[in-house]
Amino acid sequence: MLAKVFSAAILGVEAYLVEVEVDISQGLPGFTIVGLPQGALKESKERLRAAIRNAGFPFPLQKITANLAPADLKKEGSAFDLPLAAALLSASGLLNQEKIQPYLFYGELSLDGKLKPVSGVLPVALLAQKKGLILVCPEDNLSEASLVKGLKVLAVSHLKEVVSNLGQEKETSLPQAIEKEEAVPDLAEVIGQEHAKRALEIAAAGGHNLLFIGPPGAGKTMLARRLPGILPPLSYEEALETSRIYSVLGLLEPKRPLIRVRPFRAPHHTISDAGLIGGGNPPKPGEISLAHHGVLFLDELPEFRRNALEALREPLEAGEITLSRAQMSITYPARFILLASMNPCRCGYYGDRQRPCQCSPQEVRRYRQKLSGPLLDRIDLQVEVPAVDYKDLVRQIPQENSLQVKERVLKARERQKKRLGRDGTNSSLSPMEIEKFCQLGPKEKGLLERAARKLNLSARSYHRILKIARTIADLAEEENIKAAHLLEALQYRALDLFSW
Repeated sequence: MLAKVFSAAILGVEAYLVEVEVDISQGLPGFTIVGLPQGALKESKERLRAAIRNAGFPFPLQKITANLAPADLKKEGSAFDLPLAAALLSASGLLNQEKIQPYLFYGELSLDGKLKPVSGVLPVALLAQKKGLILVCPEDNLSEASLVKGLKVLAVSHLKEVVSNLGQEKETSLPQAIEKEEAVPDLAEVIGQEHAKRALEIAAAGGHNLLFIGPPGAGKTMLARRLPGILPPLSYEEALETSRIYSVLGLLEPKRPLIRVRPFRAPHHTISDAGLIGGGNPPKPGEISLAHHGVLFLDELPEFRRNALEALREPLEAGEITLSRAQMSITYPARFILLASMNPCRCGYYGDRQRPCQCSPQEVRRYRQKLSGPLLDRIDLQVEVPAVDYKDLVRQIPQENSLQVKERVLKARERQKKRLGRDGTNSSLSPMEIEKFCQLGPKEKGLLERAARKLNLSARSYHRILKIARTIADLAEEENIKAAHLLEALQYRALDLFSW
């Protein structure tokens, strides 16, 4: 007897429909799975045998053939346990074939028939909604599936409930799945460093990449961790898109299925290329995708692997990373603000007023040349962060908090949205949009031309200065870019003073 049910597999961060077919025929007892099963899926035969028997159902002692279509794509993971079990029970006559047609099954079985939570439920739930199917998933994954509006879900804790509870599914209740934003570090805790704080505000307002250069202990990391607190809150669509990436990797907490705060990822400089940009076997999203719609903080930037840093150039421009392999090509979203920090030299005290530098000029140049010119061209703001003076530390001066800065950022973002007629920031302006929205007067043109010649700016750096000036003008609520905005923008290109 032949039975068919629907399931899903994950490719990148998207789910695609899989038809699970099971045929029970006369012959020597055996269980064969075809359709490019990989890893844990190959071992599911023994789990299914034990789970079905321990749930009180007979396991057919006949020739069993299971097919996972489409057969040309690899199937990974243990989430095919539940659809295979449902198809087996249907082929054995314990489940009505017509009754299970509107369902999409996704879950892992334990040997006693209980269902265990699995990763990737959110993209599968989105697929089920798109295809008009009812999702059957483990009870522990219900909160994650509930993030999808208008989806009917049957959450079960045991294989017995699949047989007895079909038809008792409920439509998801979205308000229960959404949580309030979590608290993030406040900018008021940072003493001094007004220039660096201003750079953070500009980066948040225009979505610009930012590099802090300064000695150890100057507060670069402390400043960096406060950037998410001044960024606009995630929209529901952005939160869902970000949560989908975490779902694929199994990083969503059952009680917090929706990521409400912009991600802040800070990988160590020993991270591998695949860990940073994605890849591996099977391919998985990397840190740049986990930072989607948030911040990627790379502390001690020159210490990262050269190949990994150069691989950042594509996602910094395109907002996504494409991994091409012999059998497939996978695209992961990676639209983030790059926030990096570095010392001015290997010992960290080049140019410091308190401690003398121990590096020779050649060592300073060699250290800085670990970063390529094309990569630095993609970092809009390059800001020096000097050590904080003792007088500033003991002086009791009220500091501006994150909420006050955030209000200005939101106003600037609103101006950009109104100008562009779409969601977007000044950092994403195309060359045509730069020409349209970053027009300069005669005085401003002459100023920028002199700066470009003196600093030997590339075309990309030239455009980035215009984008920064546009953001500064938006923060000042000015319609046109003025000379003061250009002069401030030029201050944030510290590394253009050096030869690379």
